[in-house]
Amino acid sequence: MTALDLEAEYNNRRRVPEHPNIQGRWKAASEARRKEGKVDLDLSYGKGERNRYDLYRAGSGGSGAPVVVYIHGGYWQRGDRKDNGFVTKELNARGISVALPSYSLCPSVGVIDIVAELRQCLKSVWERTKQRPVVVGHSAGGHLAASMLATDWSKVGGVPADLVKAAYAISGVFELAPLIPTSLNEALKLDQAKAREASLLLWPAPPKDRTFVAAAGGDESQEFVRQALEITAAWSKAGVRAECVIVPNTNHFTIVEELIRPESAMLARIVSMAKG
Repeated sequence: MTALDLEAEYNNRRRVPEHPNIQGRWKAASEARRKEGKVDLDLSYGKGERNRYDLYRAGSGGSGAPVVVYIHGGYWQRGDRKDNGFVTKELNARGISVALPSYSLCPSVGVIDIVAELRQCLKSVWERTKQRPVVVGHSAGGHLAASMLATDWSKVGGVPADLVKAAYAISGVFELAPLIPTSLNEALKLDQAKAREASLLLWPAPPKDRTFVAAAGGDESQEFVRQALEITAAWSKAGVRAECVIVPNTNHFTIVEELIRPESAMLARIVSMAKG
């Protein structure tokens, strides 16, 4: 049996050479969105330089709207909220406010430190909105979204014990050990112990009344599809309402644009989760 080429499986920039054009599209749309949307910029949730989030308020601009927290990707080592504001447009139009955080990046911190930062961010969003958020994330953000669902919020303090009831992970990584032999680990600095600590497949599953969706693109590598299938199988077995969705004709980057396609099933599902 031929060993998997883990670099080819997980290095999405190499796998999708047109990614600069796709992300350039996102950046331009996000710059326009920051100017046209009802947005509170650079809200602080911690002491770090990147511990900031933007809150794109729902179409009405009023308080009391459901909230989605969208966590950007970049393998925990790159990316910024300012280049991802484009994802807010259709959600805002459907009456949902969207918080977009940045977070500290590897190698200045470890993956598990980023998980702790996002917990602080969600606490800050709760304090501002008093809404239990649906957490959505892409790639590394998919891992972080799932980790928020699996967090024991009773240990955080100052928030409801059921703060996060639903999460939607887009092209997430839930087992980190396969990243160790790849070039991605130059910044991540994972060893076996650190990979285990941050691998959601090895965490206790979320409570049984939670809802979780893991999506992967039909054109993604077999490892991304496997990871989505395994996390949903494990959490379903534990009683979570978990499902895996394969989005045809999308790769690791273009799958995100389902969030801005008005007729997208992904968008409709997230809206339903937020309003439900």
